[in-house]
Amino acid sequence: MACQGPNLHPRFYAAGDVYSSAHRMQGFNAVEVVSDFDGDTFRAVYTTKFEDAVYVLHCFQKKSKKGVSTPKPDIDLIKLRLRDAETLYKASKKHGKKN
Repeated sequence: MACQGPNLHPRFYAAGDVYSSAHRMQGFNAVEVVSDFDGDTFRAVYTTKFEDAVYVLHCFQKKSKKGVSTPKPDIDLIKLRLRDAETLYKASKKHGKKN
Protein backbone atom coordinates (compact mmCIF):
# COMPACT_ATOMS: atom_id res chain seq x y z
CA MET A 1 0.00 0.00 0.00
CA ALA A 2 1.31 3.42 -0.93
CA CYS A 3 -0.44 5.39 1.80
CA GLN A 4 -1.55 5.07 5.40
CA GLY A 5 -5.28 4.66 4.70
CA PRO A 6 -5.53 0.90 5.16
CA ASN A 7 -3.41 1.07 8.31
CA LEU A 8 -6.31 2.55 10.29
CA HIS A 9 -8.15 -0.73 10.06
CA PRO A 10 -7.02 -3.92 8.35
CA ARG A 11 -9.78 -3.56 5.74
CA PHE A 12 -12.47 -1.10 4.82
CA TYR A 13 -15.75 -2.74 3.90
CA ALA A 14 -18.80 -1.45 2.09
CA ALA A 15 -21.42 -4.19 2.17
CA GLY A 16 -18.67 -6.83 2.06
CA ASP A 17 -16.59 -5.11 -0.62
CA VAL A 18 -12.96 -4.32 0.28
CA TYR A 19 -12.03 -0.65 -0.21
CA SER A 20 -11.15 0.37 -3.75
CA SER A 21 -8.34 2.82 -3.12
CA ALA A 22 -6.77 5.16 -0.61
CA HIS A 23 -4.52 8.07 -1.50
CA ARG A 24 -3.11 11.29 -0.11
CA MET A 25 -5.03 14.38 -1.14
CA GLN A 26 -2.89 17.03 -2.80
CA GLY A 27 -2.60 20.39 -1.09
CA PHE A 28 -3.14 19.36 2.53
CA ASN A 29 -2.42 16.54 4.97
CA ALA A 30 -5.36 14.20 4.42
CA VAL A 31 -6.06 10.73 3.06
CA GLU A 32 -9.09 9.92 0.93
CA VAL A 33 -10.53 6.41 0.85
CA VAL A 34 -12.70 5.73 -2.20
CA SER A 35 -15.09 2.79 -2.39
CA ASP A 36 -17.41 1.84 -5.25
CA PHE A 37 -20.58 -0.09 -4.50
CA ASP A 38 -23.58 -0.90 -6.66
CA GLY A 39 -22.68 1.77 -9.23
CA ASP A 40 -22.13 4.51 -6.63
CA THR A 41 -18.91 6.01 -5.27
CA PHE A 42 -18.40 6.71 -1.58
CA ARG A 43 -15.52 8.66 -0.05
CA ALA A 44 -14.13 9.18 3.42
CA VAL A 45 -11.39 11.71 4.22
CA TYR A 46 -9.30 11.70 7.37
CA THR A 47 -6.07 13.18 8.65
CA THR A 48 -3.20 11.52 10.46
CA LYS A 49 -1.39 14.83 10.80
CA PHE A 50 -1.42 14.64 14.58
CA GLU A 51 0.87 12.42 16.60
CA ASP A 52 -1.77 10.67 18.71
CA ALA A 53 -5.10 11.39 17.02
CA VAL A 54 -6.97 10.64 13.81
CA TYR A 55 -9.72 13.01 12.74
CA VAL A 56 -12.34 11.96 10.20
CA LEU A 57 -12.96 15.14 8.24
CA HIS A 58 -15.72 14.16 5.82
CA CYS A 59 -17.67 11.16 4.48
CA PHE A 60 -19.89 11.46 1.44
CA GLN A 61 -21.32 9.88 -1.68
CA LYS A 62 -19.91 11.37 -4.87
CA LYS A 63 -22.90 12.34 -6.99
CA SER A 64 -21.28 13.77 -10.12
CA LYS A 65 -20.67 11.36 -12.97
CA LYS A 66 -18.15 13.78 -14.51
CA GLY A 67 -14.52 13.09 -13.68
CA VAL A 68 -12.97 11.45 -10.66
CA SER A 69 -11.90 14.53 -8.72
CA THR A 70 -13.45 15.48 -5.41
CA PRO A 71 -16.00 18.30 -5.91
CA LYS A 72 -14.88 21.79 -4.82
CA PRO A 73 -17.62 22.23 -2.15
CA ASP A 74 -16.40 19.00 -0.52
CA ILE A 75 -12.75 20.14 -0.74
CA ASP A 76 -13.69 23.45 0.91
CA LEU A 77 -15.52 21.64 3.72
CA ILE A 78 -12.57 19.27 4.25
CA LYS A 79 -10.14 22.21 4.49
CA LEU A 80 -12.42 23.97 7.01
CA ARG A 81 -12.72 20.83 9.12
CA LEU A 82 -8.95 20.29 8.99
CA ARG A 83 -8.44 23.80 10.40
CA ASP A 84 -11.03 23.02 13.10
CA ALA A 85 -9.24 19.74 13.89
CA GLU A 86 -5.94 21.63 14.26
CA THR A 87 -7.59 24.06 16.68
CA LEU A 88 -9.15 21.24 18.72
CA TYR A 89 -5.91 19.29 18.80
CA LYS A 90 -3.86 22.28 19.95
CA ALA A 91 -6.45 23.08 22.64
CA SER A 92 -6.43 19.48 23.89
CA LYS A 93 -2.63 19.50 24.07
CA LYS A 94 -2.64 22.82 25.88
CA HIS A 95 -4.95 21.37 28.52
CA GLY A 96 -3.14 18.03 28.66
CA LYS A 97 -6.08 16.00 27.34
CA LYS A 98 -5.99 13.09 24.95
CA ASN A 99 -8.34 13.15 21.93
